[in-house]
Amino acid sequence: MSPVGAAQTIEASKVTSIKSLAESPALNSVPTAYAFNINPNEVADPNDPEFAIPIVDMSRLTSGSPDQRSKIIHDLVKICQEWGFFIAINHGVPESLMKAMIDACHGFFSLPDEEKQEFKSGDDVLEMFKYGTSYNLALDKFLLWRDFFKVRVHPEFYSLYKPGCFSEVSMEFSKRSREVALEITRAISESLGLEPNYIHDAMNMERGIQMLAANYYPSCPQPEHAIGIPHHTDHGLVTLLIQNKMNGLQVEHNGKWLTVNGPANGFFVNLADQMQILTNGKYKSVMHRATVNNKATRISIAIPHGPSVDTIVAPAPELLEKEGQAPKYLAMNYKEYIQLQQSEKNYMKSTFDHIRA
Repeated sequence: MSPVGAAQTIEASKVTSIKSLAESPALNSVPTAYAFNINPNEVADPNDPEFAIPIVDMSRLTSGSPDQRSKIIHDLVKICQEWGFFIAINHGVPESLMKAMIDACHGFFSLPDEEKQEFKSGDDVLEMFKYGTSYNLALDKFLLWRDFFKVRVHPEFYSLYKPGCFSEVSMEFSKRSREVALEITRAISESLGLEPNYIHDAMNMERGIQMLAANYYPSCPQPEHAIGIPHHTDHGLVTLLIQNKMNGLQVEHNGKWLTVNGPANGFFVNLADQMQILTNGKYKSVMHRATVNNKATRISIAIPHGPSVDTIVAPAPELLEKEGQAPKYLAMNYKEYIQLQQSEKNYMKSTFDHIRA
């Protein structure tokens, strides 16, 4: 195989889609603009018990006995402190609906480039919808091996109008996945010794931002020399994620990167930055990334849930009093936090560094 980028230079400003590049018959190596090296020594052994990913049976929260519910809530304390990540099973969202959502997203990415470009938008991170490639072509130091779109589905519901099935499927999927996310935030509230609706009410989740963000990672000739999305944390409270049959999500745990392998009907759940701030660092916003492969296209759909845009997020006073702690983070408006996270000065850095008290 030829070395990275050999005779394959590409200008970032001219890239419209990784899908069209990956389908080029002449592509046999990663163009220089996409070069990113993954250190194999940082990857965890999935058979090591230390890296056994926690699984949460949602049916025990929603329809189990009081003892079963209290055990799950007790387990969540350790999961949220040590991992900030788990796989939710028996959550009530039909597998057929999850598959239909993946198929609808595949349908969109399969549209001709010029039709997808109709959904291209500006730099506002909370726009109704946005289509693009890489991350932010104006900022990217290297290009990402992915195309993406994002649609805002709450508090107002928006949808792509292509393909034809998209609106109906995304409306039902967004509604059902929101029910799962709200059940998780109730359980997390209880695990903190707070009322079940504490997070929902304090974060104004009735008006909270919910996005539907789909990523398309085509097969890559040199997957060890490219990245789908580099290491990052999410800016909201909690993110749910589903994928087609290809793995690629990696989470950081105990200094290693672990590839997440889970059941087709499970939700991957990660805690995000506002949860870490609200809990004063007790619960962890997990670092994660998306790798690519040389076998087949991976499609993932993330459903981030956050506070309302005007919520001022700060460590919960009730927790500070209970734990006898001073706040570790400064209070900040959620929309301003998102803008800070996605600004040039914060590119590939932790936003927490800017808000430490």
